[in-house]
Amino acid sequence: DLTYVGMVGMIDPPREEVKDAVEKCKTAGIKTVMITGDHKITAIAIAKALGILENEDEAITGSELEEMSDEDLIKNVRKYSVYARVAPEHKVRIVKAWQANGEVVAMTGDGVNDAPALKTANIGCAMGMVGTDVAKEAADVILTDDNFATVVSAVEEGRRIYDNILKAIQFLLSSNVGEIIILFLAILLTPILASQFGIPSEYLYLLEPLLPIQILWINLVTDSLPALALAVDPAEKGIMKRKPLKTSKGIFTKGMSYRIIYQGLMIGLLTLAAFCIGLSTNTENPVEKIKIAQTMSFTVLAFSELVHVFNIRNNKESIFKTGIFNNSKLILAIVVSAVLMLVILLVPALRNIFDIAILPTDKLLETILLVFSPILIVEIFKLLKINGKE
Repeated sequence: DLTYVGMVGMIDPPREEVKDAVEKCKTAGIKTVMITGDHKITAIAIAKALGILENEDEAITGSELEEMSDEDLIKNVRKYSVYARVAPEHKVRIVKAWQANGEVVAMTGDGVNDAPALKTANIGCAMGMVGTDVAKEAADVILTDDNFATVVSAVEEGRRIYDNILKAIQFLLSSNVGEIIILFLAILLTPILASQFGIPSEYLYLLEPLLPIQILWINLVTDSLPALALAVDPAEKGIMKRKPLKTSKGIFTKGMSYRIIYQGLMIGLLTLAAFCIGLSTNTENPVEKIKIAQTMSFTVLAFSELVHVFNIRNNKESIFKTGIFNNSKLILAIVVSAVLMLVILLVPALRNIFDIAILPTDKLLETILLVFSPILIVEIFKLLKINGKE
């Protein structure tokens, strides 16, 4: 004899930020898959609300999965975005099916029954707040806030770090290639340079563009500080609109190798040009002439590398579009390196140690133009879209 008064419905709604995170995954080339013990209808409704699923044919139950062989699952796993009413062993099968397709799989979970799948996945992410100790032990990463959006933020941060590692490598290698080229060319061209600029044969042993102490200074100070600052460079625009890299893809792609070679050649030739301009100084003293040429090549090499670091920050966009001053640590590193160089060039005691001459005023304009030439050259390469493709 009860009278029906009403009905109470309960819902565990997804977090608001999850929908945006799923959308970011789509643009980043990451497929989001829901594996749940809930009823299929419930799972489909939530998946549609989050943008994980569009067509109900993309959902499958554990019982249907049970009837499917491993071969069929591997073949059709890309079709499904939602798995409902699944058992722990089903989760492992799903992870292995994706891996069999050559994909990197990240798995989230909190319960004891999630542990096998967390262990099998390439990246196991356990929940730090509600996750069991077993799940945490099996996982590679523990989410302290139990938020799926944090996983997506971690992907973005990982891409930024990877990009910055490549920037540092490209900067250091292109700079070192430039140093190798200038030394190699100077050795080959020594007789030609001597005859062209009136250097007597008894002074040929002095005809080198850089002294060992100068090379050591550039490698230890001028190169290292900006390279370290590149590690904290902000993420490029559209970083989450790029497709994931293949696991088989190495660091030295064709584009990377091409940029290192042509930019190293650029720095080397600019330094050689500075050396030749220095040798053309109007003085009868060959030792003084060589010393001025070495000072010019040392100055151009050091400061052109500091200028060139801005080119490295984005291999496609102009530096005037990406922002020059949005990495304060890089600006600080460049300023410190530049000040240290100026101290060496201007303080008499240090000039003697580094065997540096005072540059004639008529050579200052050429020096400044050569120092800023890397910006112009690389900007032209970017404009013509010949800066190297990945």
